[in-house]
Amino acid sequence: MIVRIMGEGQVKLDDAHFTELNKLDDELLAEMESGDVEGFRRTLGALLEAVRRMGTPLPDDALEPSALILPSPDATLGEVREMLSDDGLIPG
Repeated sequence: MIVRIMGEGQVKLDDAHFTELNKLDDELLAEMESGDVEGFRRTLGALLEAVRRMGTPLPDDALEPSALILPSPDATLGEVREMLSDDGLIPG
């Protein structure tokens, strides 16, 4: 699956990694719902770092359709809230 991190680029990520990413996504959603800004910042950073670590970066000139778009590391709680679906940022 191709994942875009806004402001950074795209990475190719194996579907097997989504179990770990969904745990972070669930934690992020809970922190957003409770208004825990510190927790939100920490977990968003951990989620993006996990995508970078587990994924393979695509070349800057590659433009593949992204199946998933994640916010930039400096996104606000409100900006991320607008990106959410019922499942959080990551479906499943």
